[in-house]
This record gives sequence, structure tokens and C-alpha cells, in this order.
Amino acid sequence: MPHRVDARGLSCPQPVVLTQKALQDAGNDVIEVIVDNACSLENVTRFARSKGCAVETAPLSHAEAEGEGVDGCYIIRITPRAGAR
Repeated sequence: MPHRVDARGLSCPQPVVLTQKALQDAGNDVIEVIVDNACSLENVTRFARSKGCAVETAPLSHAEAEGEGVDGCYIIRITPRAGAR
């Protein structure tokens, strides 16, 4: 199961800081970051790519949110590459 960071309601740089900590703690596991604004989406995506990670983004679905509100939310799936960081 991927590590999940829920950064909804947080302003930058907090989502990036939480993502950085998750990358350090997760090893080579996939990380999913949930954000609720375009600025955080762009900043977390840029940060992860700068660390050599593969990044996929998509609107958050109800199933992924486990019943919580999803309007305007995005999920960022970050896959560390071997030797990256």
C-alpha cells in the first residue's frame, strides 16, 4: 500500500515539506499526495521531479478519498527511481 500524505487545506511550502519527509521515510515505495489547490499541485510535482521521481497527477476520485470531499482535489502519485534523491 502506498504511503499517503493528505495535504488538503495546507498552503505552500507545507505540502512540499510533507512530501520531502514522506520520500525520506518511504524508501522506494510509492507515495500518494492529496492536495486541494493548483499551486500545491505544481510545487509538489516540480519538487518530486527535481528529486528524480516519476510523477503522475489526476483529479481525486471518491473511491480514492475514502468518502471525503473531493471537489478541486488532486492526487499526485510519486514513484522514486532507484538511486534518486
